[in-house]
Amino acid sequence: MSYLTHLECSLCQAIYDPDQLIRVCLTCEHPLLARYDLPRAAAALDRDEMKHRPNTLWRYHEMLPVRDPCFRISLGEGGTPLLKLNNLGRLFGLPYLYLKDEGQNPTGSFKALGLAMAVSRAVELGVKEFVIPTAGNAGGALAAYCARAGVCAHVYMPQDAPLINILEVQMTGADLHLVNGLINDAGREAAVDAQVGGWFDVSTLKEPYRVEGKKMMGYELAAAFNWELPDVIIYPTGGGTGLIGMWKAFAEMEALGWIDSRRPRMVAAQASGCAPVVKAFHDGAEATEPWPNAATIAGGLRVPVTIGGRLMLQALRESNGTGVAVPDHRIQAALSLLAQREGIFVSLEAAATIAALEDLISQGWVHPDERILIFNTGSGMKHRLMLT
Repeated sequence: MSYLTHLECSLCQAIYDPDQLIRVCLTCEHPLLARYDLPRAAAALDRDEMKHRPNTLWRYHEMLPVRDPCFRISLGEGGTPLLKLNNLGRLFGLPYLYLKDEGQNPTGSFKALGLAMAVSRAVELGVKEFVIPTAGNAGGALAAYCARAGVCAHVYMPQDAPLINILEVQMTGADLHLVNGLINDAGREAAVDAQVGGWFDVSTLKEPYRVEGKKMMGYELAAAFNWELPDVIIYPTGGGTGLIGMWKAFAEMEALGWIDSRRPRMVAAQASGCAPVVKAFHDGAEATEPWPNAATIAGGLRVPVTIGGRLMLQALRESNGTGVAVPDHRIQAALSLLAQREGIFVSLEAAATIAALEDLISQGWVHPDERILIFNTGSGMKHRLMLT
């Protein structure tokens, strides 16, 4: 049921057996990426036949790591809509402006995609107890999928996380730890307790399978555009799993013969108060550096340290893309603008993509004849208590 063949280190290319429980490369501690038998898959799979399957994360299950269908732990995630932004497009002079609305996923964010896959594969490999550091949404998603699977979740999040994220973790019965600090502080506490308790840590890119769930955004958008990728993708970038996953998906789909070699210019949108990827990109650095005193109203962008910096920068540079950092007051303004023009209440993180787009327009970096896609990574309703 899966063409999974091995895991490969994203830096040193060391190869690992995919049926062992492993988190990062044992040699260099960089992220591991799942690899598939693409020639066999290309010969066997018909992309057009697959559109008759249920429109969920699992539609392209042969290109996902779960081998036994009974371990597909699902709440109906995936298959989110692609919306044309006619009103905002007219305002910006961009007639081909689109939004993919991942806020319609279970638990109200795109985190459902990654955690559905991480929990499914880890449970298939025998895991019974999970731990995660989170800004909020990933913790809620882990708690939900662990409840669905009948296993235990330990969630560590900053004590100033949105109340709705705290409530959803509590309601699912997960073990919640509120930490005085940022997500990296939560990560340190979670790692210590995980080692003592023997819990499996599903931190961003510190296990191989969250990225496999997120890559399905790439498959879905390609299918929605009739297998012709957009010219520009603007993505709200914190830990970067979605950006890395989509870039991986595009390479897989080309190898499958489903798309050609053309790629979107990838844009990382970050907050000015925490922009390690944007800074590294414009500095010409090979990897990101920790961001001091990270602060932004967009909790999902308040990620001062990320293991995936090198992979994100690779995607931006290979695509001739860029990075844009925007201040919080413009994120707030963009949130209202989209809601008033299109009736879509997005997350604060997604609003950063609108503000970033405004900068790209003023710079002449995007053009009216281009097809431009922005991502809403979470429902704005999850921020309502924080905004009022």
